[in-house]
Amino acid sequence: MAAQESSSPKYRRIADALKQAMAAGEYRPGDRLPGENELMDRHGVARMTARQALGVLTAEGLAEARKGAGVFVRDFQPVRRRGVPRLAREQWGEGRSVWAADVADRDLVVDGVTVGEEPATDTVAARLDLAPGDAVTVRRRRFVLDGKPVLLATSYLPADLVAGSAITQPDTGAGGVYARLAELGAAPARFREEVRSRMPAPEEAERLRLPAGTPVILISRTAMAHDGRTVEVNEMILDASAYVLEYDFDA
Repeated sequence: MAAQESSSPKYRRIADALKQAMAAGEYRPGDRLPGENELMDRHGVARMTARQALGVLTAEGLAEARKGAGVFVRDFQPVRRRGVPRLAREQWGEGRSVWAADVADRDLVVDGVTVGEEPATDTVAARLDLAPGDAVTVRRRRFVLDGKPVLLATSYLPADLVAGSAITQPDTGAGGVYARLAELGAAPARFREEVRSRMPAPEEAERLRLPAGTPVILISRTAMAHDGRTVEVNEMILDASAYVLEYDFDA
C-alpha cells in the first residue's frame, strides 16, 4: 500500500488528503479549501502541483472554483437517479412527474422549453421507424435543480401520433408526455436506456454551467408501446458530477 502511495504523483496525494479531510468533516459544503500558496507551504511543492491537486477536486465535482475567491467544497447534493422506479407506470400513470422519484421536495425548475416540428434525422428516423425527413415533434428543455442546471433533454416523437395533443405544448400537464401518450392509446410499455460518457461540447458546458474538466453522461432512452412501436426517443445530457445512477431490480 505504501509503495502504491509513494509512486502516485504528488498532486494526486495532496488531492487524496483533501478528500479525506472533506470526508472527515474538516471541510464542509460551502467551505473554502486551502489555496495554492497554502498547499505549496504545507506540502513543499511547486505552484503547478498545488494547482493540479485542486484541479482534481473540481474535475471530480467535489469542489468548484469561484473567480477571485478560491476553491470551495461543492454544496450541491447529487441527484440519485432511480432508473427503474422513476419510469414505472405508477409514476406518470397517476399524474406524477418521473422526476418526483429523484428529487422529492427539492426545488426543480424546467426552463428553456421549446416545442416544434422538424424533419427527422437519419438516426432519429431509424429509431422511430420513420423515413428520413419525416416530421417529428421535438421537445427541448433544461432541468435546473436547487438553482443548478443538471440536465439537458431532447425528446423526439412521431408528429402524426401527437398532433393536436398537449405534447405539442410547452406544458404537457400532470404525468407529462407519457400520460399524454397513454391518452392517445400509445402508453409506453417498455423502455430501453443506453448510457455512455464524454466531455461536453462548449454549448453544453455553458448551458449546464460546468466547471472545466467535468464530463457529461449521455442517456439515450427509447420508449415502446405494447405493439412494439417506438413512441419516443429521449436524448439526455447530464452533469456527471451531479448524478448517482441507481438501478435496483430483481435477480
